[in-house]
Amino acid sequence: MALVLLLGGLSETEVRAESDPTRADVVAVVEHLRLQVPRESREQWMAAERGSWEPWLKQQPGFLGRDLFWDPATEEGTLLIRWSSRQAWKSISMAEVQTVQERFETLAREQTGQRQGNPFPLVFEGELLPQ
Repeated sequence: MALVLLLGGLSETEVRAESDPTRADVVAVVEHLRLQVPRESREQWMAAERGSWEPWLKQQPGFLGRDLFWDPATEEGTLLIRWSSRQAWKSISMAEVQTVQERFETLAREQTGQRQGNPFPLVFEGELLPQ
């Protein structure tokens, strides 16, 4: 799952497909997240993702891939994370998720120079079902 974001050459709405299109995995549920990502911090967001969530997600049973988008109008990042089943997604302990989130926030602060808090706070969390 490569999360390399090259700002030059991509449109204003960043799209990252991070799964193997040759796989025939059936998506049962999509985790839908939105984060505040200021225009000037897009590269730092991607670096924090690469160093935390990306390697962790690759190891999770039922993880099929994810897409990352950036909306210039709202300066929000949208993450669509595909799972083979809701059970696989929801069976992950909150303690484990919190550990990865703390790693993400530490990397994000290092990248942005922010001293405390989360430079990319969550603004929405939900799920989508394929039709």
